[in-house]
Amino acid sequence: MLPCVDHLKGVLGGDWGVTFKDQCALEGTTVVVSCQYDYPFPHFVTSVRWVPGQWQFGRWVWDISTSVPPHFEYVGNYRGDCSLKINNIKHTDEGHYLFRFVTSLSRWMSKNALHLSVKDLTAVVEPNTVTEGQSVSLTCRSECGTPKHVWYRDGNVVPQPVFQASRKDSGKYYCAVAGQEKIKSASVALNVQYAPSNVVLSMTPPADIINGSSVTLSCRGDANPPVPPSGFSLYQGKQLISSGPSHTISLLQPSHSGLYHCQASNNVSVRGITFVKSTELNLDVQYLPSVADGNSVNVMCSGRANSANHSYVWYKWTSSSSLLQVGSGQLLFLSSMETPHTGIYLCQASSQLEVINSTKILLAMEEQPSYGHLSVPILGGLGACIFAILFVALLFLWKKQRKTEKKVQFPSEQVSSASTEDQSNSVYANVGKYMPSPQVPPRNYSKKQHANVMHLYGHVNTRRQRSHPQSNNSSSISNCDEVTYSTVTIQDKKSHFDENRSQESRLKMGQNADSVIYSTVANSS
Repeated sequence: MLPCVDHLKGVLGGDWGVTFKDQCALEGTTVVVSCQYDYPFPHFVTSVRWVPGQWQFGRWVWDISTSVPPHFEYVGNYRGDCSLKINNIKHTDEGHYLFRFVTSLSRWMSKNALHLSVKDLTAVVEPNTVTEGQSVSLTCRSECGTPKHVWYRDGNVVPQPVFQASRKDSGKYYCAVAGQEKIKSASVALNVQYAPSNVVLSMTPPADIINGSSVTLSCRGDANPPVPPSGFSLYQGKQLISSGPSHTISLLQPSHSGLYHCQASNNVSVRGITFVKSTELNLDVQYLPSVADGNSVNVMCSGRANSANHSYVWYKWTSSSSLLQVGSGQLLFLSSMETPHTGIYLCQASSQLEVINSTKILLAMEEQPSYGHLSVPILGGLGACIFAILFVALLFLWKKQRKTEKKVQFPSEQVSSASTEDQSNSVYANVGKYMPSPQVPPRNYSKKQHANVMHLYGHVNTRRQRSHPQSNNSSSISNCDEVTYSTVTIQDKKSHFDENRSQESRLKMGQNADSVIYSTVANSS
């Protein structure tokens, strides 16, 4: 910085003048601006002050509209030293300042202005993104010159500004003025990238994997940048199962048992290898033994090669998560499986050298099909439907029977036609029908003939019992077998009667008469 010198010949032979240098300071620092002034003899100084300067009309003048901040401190004297101390410099302090003093005989103000510039420290990390193992250089810069400084990473001192980056070197770096650590630069991040490490495949739940249950396999690892979802792959042996950080098997089968591992990649290679493999995880799908109620159960505990030296004790987990001894010996026998026997069992094999616990086994009872939740609505609805159908059927039959009874009526007196000449294996039932409009017979008709004409016959074949020899002459109807009647359909007779036809001829020719209907029923006796 060039010094500013104001120098004029004093009126009484002395020199008037002010000498200082422009000042560049870091924000937050405290600086002292060195300044000297001169005046002629026999003047003596009565007051001094620094004032803001303003360029106006081709010269520096006092800007009386403002004043210097309170943290500007005059540290000179009245005999030629006009030094100025500025504490905790701020960016708002940047500007031009003039020195003015008053003597006993005159006054004087510097012709040139002090220029105060306020700057910041700048931290530079090169490069700011590196792969693990590359070199990193730290540089602290300032427009006011490079002061003695110290480097920090996340508040911790960095011993060397040049180093080989490792993953632990990632963080935020800044530099600070030595001895004035509060005066520091803005932070700059260093990003150290590295391939996945500590890749682990885990399983949830971690134990008691039962056939038919579900399990979730999850892969994770430490990497920068983080492994994307597409960067994870799950394998069973050498077979690819899925891509992604997790995989769920919802219905475990014995075929799912085996060794699994995952691979992770974030496109950062280590010695040319981009995929990092996890340790193998053994998935052991255990069967869920199920036994029907009342059946016997044998559970065997198998130890190591020298199992003959082992003693075996069987335990069962209780509801309070404690172990209850339920037997001893290599074989646990349950003679009759019951509900209290269900639960988780394990055996403990012990010898003089070691005590070994077996894997857990879950013993359960077979579930019987249960329709209890369906029996009430289904059976109730079915019963209601059957009842309704039967009710409708019975009502229909009852109405049909009533209709038939109203249509067909039997006379109170039956006319017997059991004459000796017509005795055969046939039995006749005479059914009388009342005509809706009875006709009056001719005069030469007898009442008997009219009654015969008004009768219809039902012809019923029946097997008669073989009569005893003594009863051959008997024609009583009591010797006939019981007659079974079928439904008889009745039709109206013709209104024309033949007066010369006798009752016997009508019976013989009744098979072709329209007014006679025959219904034949074979007796099963």
